[in-house]
Amino acid sequence: MALNVGCSARPGKSRANRTGSWRVFRPVFKHDKCTKCGICSLVCPEGCIEQREDEFFEADYEFCKGCGLCSDECPAEDIVMEQEEK
Repeated sequence: MALNVGCSARPGKSRANRTGSWRVFRPVFKHDKCTKCGICSLVCPEGCIEQREDEFFEADYEFCKGCGLCSDECPAEDIVMEQEEK
């Protein structure tokens, strides 16, 4: 497989790689103060936060790297980062 200069992988391949196994912290969605604004989903660089049927949001831990952006940007402070237990 030949890659172009500056390209490390073909587009569209990241969802095939489960990257959550090396996470140190993970976001925990409390849903106590959540206003269902969706900012967490918008700022997630991995695109692994999705809206459930009840309109609350959850992260797919198979792909979440634990960066904390969702927690940092949550206006309701409803997402907390907890240390991953292995």
